[in-house]
Amino acid sequence: MIQTRLDELGIVLPQASTPAAKYTNAVIVNGIMYVSGKGPDTRERGKLGDQFTTEQGYEFARNAAIEVLAVVQEVLGSLDRVKRVVKVQGFINATASYEEHHKVLNGFSDLMLDVFGEQGGHARSVFGAVSVRDNLPLIIDSIFQVEE
Repeated sequence: MIQTRLDELGIVLPQASTPAAKYTNAVIVNGIMYVSGKGPDTRERGKLGDQFTTEQGYEFARNAAIEVLAVVQEVLGSLDRVKRVVKVQGFINATASYEEHHKVLNGFSDLMLDVFGEQGGHARSVFGAVSVRDNLPLIIDSIFQVEE
């Protein structure tokens, strides 16, 4: 069912990215899947409010959501095993004066709602970061309830 929805949205999931250090892409404990922080699959580097606009940040967050879905698919074998998107936490690489972090993270949230419908609704928090790994524009951490 979710694959049909991805097809309708024109989304082709890439192969899940490899962790950048000594950690796993995801861990499942008691039906809760914790997905390690993922950034967008882009060569672009820099800060929101300097090199990038809020609109570009939205697209980066949407792209990071696709990266997260690729991990979930790889670990679970099927996105149909996702019961709910529980929590999303965004770390936006931004200038000190940047104030639209929440609008950037909507790129991730909107995609979760588009893919999972009502079950895509989630709690979330977003933070401005002085720096993030590899100077990516953002990193997004996520938690899912899944069928074991």
